[in-house]
Amino acid sequence: MPSRPHLDFDADALWSLARVGEPSLSPDGGQAVVCVSQPSMEDNRSRSSLHLLSTLGGRPRRLTEAGDKDHTPHWSPRGDLIAFIAKRHSDGKPDADPQLYLIAPDGGEARRAAELPTGIESFKWFPDGRHIAFAAWVWPELKHAAQAARMQAERARKESAYVTDHTLYRWWDQNLPQGRALHLHVLDTATGRVRDLFEGTKLELGRMDHSAQAYDIAPDGKRIVFAFDPAPEPSCENRFALAEIEVRNRQHRVLLQDADWHFDAPRYSHSGRYLAFLASHQGARHTAPNQLGVLDQRGHWALCSADWDRDIAAPLRWTTEDDAIVFAAEDQGRRHLWQMHLPSGEVDCLCRGGHVGAFDLQGTTCVVQHDSLHHPPRLSVLTDQGPLRIEHFNDERLARHRFGEAEEHWIEGAQGEPVQTWLILPPGFDPRRKYPVLHLIHGGPHTCFGDSWHWRWNHQVFAQQGYVVACVNYHGSSSFGHAFLDSITHRWGELELQDIEAVTTWLLQQRWVDAKRISAAGGSYGGYMVAWMNAHVAPGRYRAYVCHAGCFDWQAMYADDAYSWHHMELGARYFDDPAQVARQSPAAHIAGARTPTLVSHGAQDYRVPDAQGLAYYNTLKSLGVPARLVWFPDENHWILKPRNSRLWYREVFDWLALHAPKAKARSR
Repeated sequence: MPSRPHLDFDADALWSLARVGEPSLSPDGGQAVVCVSQPSMEDNRSRSSLHLLSTLGGRPRRLTEAGDKDHTPHWSPRGDLIAFIAKRHSDGKPDADPQLYLIAPDGGEARRAAELPTGIESFKWFPDGRHIAFAAWVWPELKHAAQAARMQAERARKESAYVTDHTLYRWWDQNLPQGRALHLHVLDTATGRVRDLFEGTKLELGRMDHSAQAYDIAPDGKRIVFAFDPAPEPSCENRFALAEIEVRNRQHRVLLQDADWHFDAPRYSHSGRYLAFLASHQGARHTAPNQLGVLDQRGHWALCSADWDRDIAAPLRWTTEDDAIVFAAEDQGRRHLWQMHLPSGEVDCLCRGGHVGAFDLQGTTCVVQHDSLHHPPRLSVLTDQGPLRIEHFNDERLARHRFGEAEEHWIEGAQGEPVQTWLILPPGFDPRRKYPVLHLIHGGPHTCFGDSWHWRWNHQVFAQQGYVVACVNYHGSSSFGHAFLDSITHRWGELELQDIEAVTTWLLQQRWVDAKRISAAGGSYGGYMVAWMNAHVAPGRYRAYVCHAGCFDWQAMYADDAYSWHHMELGARYFDDPAQVARQSPAAHIAGARTPTLVSHGAQDYRVPDAQGLAYYNTLKSLGVPARLVWFPDENHWILKPRNSRLWYREVFDWLALHAPKAKARSR
């Protein structure tokens, strides 16, 4: 029987895949609940619902049906309920803001836990399985009972102006709620009663990270530890402290504060005797990695990972005996799950990536969400024989397509140091033929292109067009140690360009590369880099550039949401040392640019305001350089709507085909 022909893996195929979220395990470890989102190109939106999975395998069971955006499920410690966040219709009316819902794991109707007038950002269960701690934006001068009336008045106001005197007033794509602060609350799920633990104080949770990693509940349920900004004026460059608040009387005390250190992601041990947390020595260097710290009941703290040159990520989870902590961390372009033993600091790898995106741990049962360059996120339970799949949401769809192989290469780059480069080859790659090359340059700059699935810049979608996709983890990238990451500080563009150019030179030595069809594309800092390349690389070496949401002019970038952070990376504020800032701006060098460039940007981008992309596009047009603009009035730093994404891919491929035509012949 002849095999079915494989379909191209294009933007439509990418958006047909289900997106599997972070797992939450039942107390006995027997089941996991997960949010699964299903995009629709026809509806131009995604719908999400909750599914139950047995950690022994088998078919999943859909738990919620009526919701549209059910997400962030967490199992009650008693195992009788699952809490999640959603906007639904309840009691005959729609939720104006996300609310907290409860559902039994055996199904039935979900019920709203309480009507929270300002909505909810994140939550955690108390150990008793009855109470929930949650974070919500409130007017700090009002008691909880007055919040609903104020919210109603806010929605009814006719003025549109946003008025503030805060340093930190917007983030990513949202204006922070005007006049409000993020407070911790306690909800009694049996009665619906809510208490604001920060009421009447100046305390607030961090304005940038609204997740539940910022706080944790003691095993006895009497105290909550939280990370907060102790400075009089919140700012993205401030260093956080850790405090603890008594649930009964709302008395709080600072546990850990140091002007040189940033503390975050606290987690109580099972016994309650110790507190694990992330500690970054910002006083030594603003790029200092997150290390693992432990605080005892006497107020003494120590670093457990001082000799481990990797950046540790939240969440932190204690093992059953409180003798080790489990976490995820990057290492040389991959992200693994690790276990650090206490007090020795010895590290074991529990699950190798690819990319371990999330995990949950109950007793000896551990479930991981993991992906790679060859497959989107999936869920597996860790066994002695390795990860065991417990879901197959995308297997049937993925089987329709062929995917390109990925290769890892190490090439000598700037300062004579080896630089990791991923090559994703077209399906059916034949080294006897010639192929165009497309550099995909990652953002950050302190991130990396790893062995991971990318939903917005998908390597396989690019490779399917016939390109050899090159992803250089240039100097400044994460996962290769602090010295490598910090090497570009105060001299952006210099070493990164040397690395990309070294890889291009190496590629030109490969017999399967068509030297006349090499292009480069990047977003955010990657967009900055392609603008920098246009200004610094002789025309003709690269046939075309794609600049998405790229930084162009660092003085004008002072309009972004993280402006108070610039001077740490650039070495100065633009008004203190204009020359220092200008020499790192593509705008100061762009007069010689000649390479055709596609510029794309979203109007709701506060990280890199769209004026950056518009200024770059206008500059290219003024210089007579072939340029095309794709501007999205309804997108942020990322392109998130299915049809917008499909259009973006089409524009990119049409632009590259015009200036660097793809290979027509392919292997059979």
